[in-house]
Amino acid sequence: MTEKFEAESGLKAHALGSLESLAIIIGTNIGAGVLSMAFAARKVGYIPLLACLALTCLFCIITMLYVAEACLRTRGNKQLSGLSRRYLGPLGGWLIFIAIAANGYGALVAYMTGSGNIMSDFFGQYGLSREMGSLIFFVPSALVLYLGLKALGVGEKFISAGMVAIVCLLIGATLIHDDTRIANLWQSQWQYVVPVFNLAVFVFGAQFLVPELVRGNLTTPRRLPRLIVIGMLLTFVLVAAIPASVIALVGTENLSEVATLSWGKSLGSWAYYVANTFALLAMLTSYWGLGGSLFSNIFDHFRLGSDDNRRRRLAVLAVVSVPPFLLAYSGLANFVDALYFAGTFGGVLMGIIPILLLNAARRRGDRTPEFSCGWYAHPLVQGAIVLMFAASGVYAIASLLGLLPSSW
Repeated sequence: MTEKFEAESGLKAHALGSLESLAIIIGTNIGAGVLSMAFAARKVGYIPLLACLALTCLFCIITMLYVAEACLRTRGNKQLSGLSRRYLGPLGGWLIFIAIAANGYGALVAYMTGSGNIMSDFFGQYGLSREMGSLIFFVPSALVLYLGLKALGVGEKFISAGMVAIVCLLIGATLIHDDTRIANLWQSQWQYVVPVFNLAVFVFGAQFLVPELVRGNLTTPRRLPRLIVIGMLLTFVLVAAIPASVIALVGTENLSEVATLSWGKSLGSWAYYVANTFALLAMLTSYWGLGGSLFSNIFDHFRLGSDDNRRRRLAVLAVVSVPPFLLAYSGLANFVDALYFAGTFGGVLMGIIPILLLNAARRRGDRTPEFSCGWYAHPLVQGAIVLMFAASGVYAIASLLGLLPSSW
C-alpha cells in the first residue's frame, strides 16, 4: 500500500513510531502562546477557562478524526490543500492553502521574534543581539524541516519530553510553595467567557497535522485514531495545568501577560530561566510542526513532484523559512498583523472544511479506509461544530470593528 501511495504523490512515506506521532501533536500545539492562557483568564477565572478548553479540545479531536478518515479514503497521500482541491474544487484547494500559509507564516514570524527576545535576554550580557538570537534559533528549525518527516518526529519526541519535564518541575515547585492557594481556582465570572472561549477555539487547531500523521502511519493506520485522541488529551492536560498553577500561585489580580514573569517573581529567578527555556523549546517544536505542514502543503499544492529532490527541497525550505525571519525584523507590522488576521479566519476554515471533506470523501473516495468515524460524524454534531467555528469568525469581525463590550 505504501508503494501505491508514493507512486501517486511526490511526498514520500516515512514511518513514525507511536511516541513520535504523539510528540508531533503535543509539540505543535504547545506553542509559547500557552504561557499567556493564565492572563487571558484574569477576568473570567480558571473554571470557565477549563470548560472552554475541554469543549474546544473535544471538537478539534472530532474534526481531526474527520480529516484522518478523508485521508484514508483517498489515494495519493495528499495534504489538506490537495484533499480540498480533490473534493471541493480548485477554489477550495486555494482557500485552504492560503489559510495554512497565513496561519503558518504568522506563527513563524512570532517564533522568530520571540526566540530572538529570549536568546538576547539570556545572553545579552555577552553581546548577543535579538537578530543573532533568532538566527541561532533558525539553524535547528530549518535543518529539521529540510531533513523531513522522520527527523521532525524524532526531534519532536525528545524536545517534547524535555518540555513535559520542565512543566512538571514548575508545577511541583508551585504546589509546595507557601503562597499557593487552590481556592484561587474557584473564582469565576462567567459573563467574560466569550472572549476566552474564542481564544480556546484556536488553541487546539491541529487539523492541518493529520495528513502528516497519516503519511507517517501508512503501514499502521488502525492506531492513528487512538494516537490522535491520546495526543490531544495530553495536550489538554498541559494547556490546562499551566494556567492552573500560575493562578493558584498568584491569583487572578497579579497575573503577568506571560506566565514566565509570574512564576519568576513568585518562585525565584531560577523559575524565570527555566520557564523561558520551556517557551523557547515550545517555539521550536511549534515551528517544526507548522513549518513542516506548510512545507508539505507547498509540495502538494503546486505539484512539485518527488520531495526527495534536493534542489526542490532547498527551494521550498527557503520559501518557508526565510520570509518569517525577514518579516520579524523588517518593521512591516501592518503586514504581520494582516497575516495574523488571515490566520484567525484560517482557523475558522480548519474547523469547517474537515466536515465537507469527510462527507465528500464518503461519497467519492477511491479506497476503503481502515478507520471510519462513528456517532460523532452525525449531522447534528457537525452542525454544532460549524456553529462554534462560525461564531468564532463573527467574534473576530466584531472585535476588529470595535463592536464588542469594552469589558471584553
